Amino acid sequence: MRRGNYCVAVLCALLAGLPATAQQQVRLNEAWEFLKGDLGGVWEAVRPVGKGNPESVPLWDSVTLPHCFNATDAVDPDVNYYQGPGWYRTQLNIQNPYKNGRTLLHFEGSGQKTEVYVYTTLVATHIGGYDEWQADITEAVAAFEANPVYRKLFKGKVPVSIRADNSRDLQLIPSNLSDFNVYGGIYRYLNLVYAPAVSVSHTRVNTQVAADGKTATVAAQAFLYNPQKQSAVAVTMVLKNPHGAVVQQSAVTLLPGDSTQAVTFTVKKPQLWSTDEPVLYTLETSVTADGQTATLTEKTGIRSFGFAKKGPFFLNGKRLLLRGTHRHEDHAGVAAAMTESMMREEMILMKEMGVNFIRLGHYQQSRIILNLCDSLGILVWEEIPWCRGGLGGDVYKAQARRMLTNMITQHFNHPSVIIWGLGNENDWPGDFPEFDKEQIRAFMKELNTLSHQLDTSRRTAIRRCDFCKDIVDVYAPSIWAGWYRGNYTEYKQVSEEEFNKVDHFLHAEWGGDSHAGRHSENPDKALQLIKTGGGADERAGDASLFGGAARISKDGDWSESYICNLMDWHLKEQEAMPWLTGTAQWVFKDFSTPVRPDNPVPYMNQKGLVERDFTKKEAYYVFQSYWSITPMAHIYGHSWPTRWGNAGELKMIKVYANCEKAELFVNGKSYGQRQRNSADFPAAGLRWNVPLQEGENWVQVVAYSGKTKVEDSLRFQYQTGTWAKPDNMHLHKIAEREGVATLEVTLKDASGKICLDAANWVRFSLAGEGKLIDNQGTSSGSGLVQVYNGRAVIKVQTNGGKSTLAVTSKGLPTAFIQF
Repeated sequence: MRRGNYCVAVLCALLAGLPATAQQQVRLNEAWEFLKGDLGGVWEAVRPVGKGNPESVPLWDSVTLPHCFNATDAVDPDVNYYQGPGWYRTQLNIQNPYKNGRTLLHFEGSGQKTEVYVYTTLVATHIGGYDEWQADITEAVAAFEANPVYRKLFKGKVPVSIRADNSRDLQLIPSNLSDFNVYGGIYRYLNLVYAPAVSVSHTRVNTQVAADGKTATVAAQAFLYNPQKQSAVAVTMVLKNPHGAVVQQSAVTLLPGDSTQAVTFTVKKPQLWSTDEPVLYTLETSVTADGQTATLTEKTGIRSFGFAKKGPFFLNGKRLLLRGTHRHEDHAGVAAAMTESMMREEMILMKEMGVNFIRLGHYQQSRIILNLCDSLGILVWEEIPWCRGGLGGDVYKAQARRMLTNMITQHFNHPSVIIWGLGNENDWPGDFPEFDKEQIRAFMKELNTLSHQLDTSRRTAIRRCDFCKDIVDVYAPSIWAGWYRGNYTEYKQVSEEEFNKVDHFLHAEWGGDSHAGRHSENPDKALQLIKTGGGADERAGDASLFGGAARISKDGDWSESYICNLMDWHLKEQEAMPWLTGTAQWVFKDFSTPVRPDNPVPYMNQKGLVERDFTKKEAYYVFQSYWSITPMAHIYGHSWPTRWGNAGELKMIKVYANCEKAELFVNGKSYGQRQRNSADFPAAGLRWNVPLQEGENWVQVVAYSGKTKVEDSLRFQYQTGTWAKPDNMHLHKIAEREGVATLEVTLKDASGKICLDAANWVRFSLAGEGKLIDNQGTSSGSGLVQVYNGRAVIKVQTNGGKSTLAVTSKGLPTAFIQF
């Protein structure tokens, strides 16, 4: 059964959300207070407060977890995002049901330095914003319960205070030169865990498929959490197949120790995990000591993979073209504090697009994401955040080693993972006075050795550091044909040149930025300015919007129209590159970054196929037309309300579809069928040149895949004639629903025509009872934004009252609207 089916994908995703342990665990989401800034000490978080007394300040805000204290300021166009400490506090009702049990706080991720206090006692610290860790608060809770204030002042509850700090620190990774925010907060789930005196810390599962595929071995090892060194611990391991039937089980008794010996199970006729059928086995590990049992239940998969030398990628002995993208843990309105439902929605969107591979940039990501990749069938490259800046000292190196060890240990059992990434753009200096390539090479070799010691089954990789490309197993050079350098038609040639330089090539990061809602009648016009034949790698300064050689990233129009052409060309070329392992487009979703304040949405990297709030851009459908299985058809331009040109001029209508043929209708008239041919650029031959009528036009496509018929339609205006430069702005309300008003500004010339090529900056402001919905990092959720085709949209939470919205733009009179 193919996993392109949407319902199956949803079911798999839901299974990924099941709890991993039979120990008692609860997410601590509610009843938290937060203070942005520092305290004089933890006493200020727990001391008695009388109403109106000086101790009542500073003021704390009520929040829920996950929580990122850069939820909005990361994309505020007028400030640098906050980097410093923040405090969280709550009071817990601790009721551990286990005799001599352990009470733990399990952090799935908090940034970037974290301290945990029980009352005034510091019980744990952690450095690193992306790996999981736990604080054992057992003894601290017992000590506090013996304190008279436990009953007198806290009514039998235990005060817990947590300090999270994302202050700039050159001796910590990732570098602040990185093209993403180094967020602060408890931005992944925090769990209260009750465990017996002895429990399972984690397991390690190695799988190996026999050459004939008829049998497989599963070697499993359990690691115990046994701080009191309890003796006579019984450990039982049970392996179940994807249908829940027991394959084999093993039982041993241990003296005090930290782990068991590996137990090997033999699986006959193994069901192999693949991207089309991501079947999962279950390993149940139980430990019993002093009559108490703890069980850890984990999913794993059996598969084989390999990168052919100077050749493609194989999964379970068959060639698989890796069709990939990238992900940052970042979302509109919450920044890094994505909920499980948000993560699930994002990964299902990827799978529906046809993704079978993802590089998680540029840090260890949530366990929820890895579980979803396992259940949906998405192969993974996961990496540590050694990203840009150079190489620091002993503290710096120790953190990199620790984060690599933690990432591999914590995500070892995921069948989706095939690559451990050791670094990204390590050829980028700037954090230290010296930049020594040999020292970087030496440390890269150390990390490569460590990775293979920790895991002999996966490959190592880096992206864009040519002087280290011989060290790792798989190398990804910088190729940005048609964006940072050259023309997108050079992509295949440049890729083959880079492929020939290494044994194992994988092209990670390609694409370009697009300002959602901006379209062009002549998107490739800027290509005539671009010098070709000089390679397509990103060079120093190319990411800047200022200076240097002509390049599309600086001199292009940032339209969705251009990016669709670029993506279309790359995808059709990849279909005809039999030696290609695969690629990963950068990036699936727009994300915030401190190093791009001048982009059309300030502080946003806009290379996503969807916006920061999951709104699909047109390029999403280009990928879907090449990669997805479920029949689909999409007419380009659903976010293009007005096209323009001369009367009687033939205009191209493009349809992105994965069907064999399609028929186009314009204003009720058929313009015939076209056969899909992926080599026929653009739109795989599904394009028509048709006349449009002045005013409204209705376009419909009917596409056929076997006996399945799919349809799409849209309406838009067609404007003839020319316009002058913008002379005035007009504000109007275009919708209101559930207390949210949507307003649009249009830029017009002196005669009242919309300036459809205008890209002016506009700034929105609001007075009254409503609230501007800005700092979202989207084209319709930014208080300062470049207009798209002479228009821009903003939303307002009305709060049931009246407000006045103003919009300003340099050189134009301010416009107002009351609503």
